[in-house]
Amino acid sequence: MRCLALFDFDGTLTFKDSLADFIAYAVGRSRLVSGAAFLSPFLAAYALKIMDNGQAKRKVLSHFFAGWREDVLEAAGKAYALERLPKILRDKGIDRLYWHLDQGHDVAIVSASPEVWLRAWTENMGIGLIGTSLEVKDGRITGNYQGRNCHGEEKVRRIKERYPLEEYDIVYAYGDTSGDTPMLGLAHEVVYKPFR
Repeated sequence: MRCLALFDFDGTLTFKDSLADFIAYAVGRSRLVSGAAFLSPFLAAYALKIMDNGQAKRKVLSHFFAGWREDVLEAAGKAYALERLPKILRDKGIDRLYWHLDQGHDVAIVSASPEVWLRAWTENMGIGLIGTSLEVKDGRITGNYQGRNCHGEEKVRRIKERYPLEEYDIVYAYGDTSGDTPMLGLAHEVVYKPFR
């Protein structure tokens, strides 16, 4: 029997959001705080649903990382993935992920977070990764996305692009927000807000 397990990352496998955690790791907590103050109108617009997830996140990523050399951000992302990221993972979630691997299932993280700080961890785990990609021009981060923010229906599009779902006997999906609902709709076995 062939099975696929799809895991949202932030909030599902972690007990805190990796975006703010990575920013604090990469630029320092004081710069995170001052940046959050500067970005507060956009964050408030997102909280009030005036601005969508993708727009708000692009503002944040652009503020902190636009102009960074790609290799510098890649190095920071790799260091974060291997040193810091394991400390924010939910034990029960990782146990479940390992259970799927032990069963011989295909496993993938499907996240709106940028791949740059998840890639080294997923490679270490031997699992797939579908995430948001950051645009690079002339070796520098522009602050825009390469393609679309991997959220909502975009998760579904990217999953179908990567995995031939009709070839799987069972698809499991784990998520914790409305942005995961379309992905959960692909699954035979749905788990919402797990590992609490």
